[in-house]
Amino acid sequence: MNEAQPQYQCAVLTISTGGAEGWREDTSGPAAQELLREAGFTIARAELVRDDVETIAAVLKRWADEDHIALIVTSGGTGLSPFDFTPEATRSVIQREVPGIAEAMRMRTLEKTPMAMISRGIAGSRGQSLIINLPGSPKGVRECLEVVMPVLKHAVALIRQDKTTH
Repeated sequence: MNEAQPQYQCAVLTISTGGAEGWREDTSGPAAQELLREAGFTIARAELVRDDVETIAAVLKRWADEDHIALIVTSGGTGLSPFDFTPEATRSVIQREVPGIAEAMRMRTLEKTPMAMISRGIAGSRGQSLIINLPGSPKGVRECLEVVMPVLKHAVALIRQDKTTH
């Protein structure tokens, strides 16, 4: 008899000052939501914020600590611009880094674009939440999620101490 796999909640945080100020359309956040929904996650939260360490960190903490979201993905703010702060904000809130996730995304997407080597995104856990930084373009979101999707539910199950086949 197969036990039903838990339905995990996820949240998507888009980091874009232009998007937050209304002069740029957010297309990466909706792309992430669509892919995660197709993979069987329930979208519990989605938000768009400015490129600001304190703001990003506050949302990540709230979603992990108060809302108990299983999977939190960010989109944007992972490059080399002086205004790209997502990895710093994420590093300030995670308790354990999961370097293999970011390494795998960079390694596989490097096959498609040399720009992958300047992505600074990280991944880690806080409490029972897995947090993953994705690039700020819909193409980058799709390519990176394609790489990590096969392990996401298993990783979340391990963090939450749910039954796994591992």
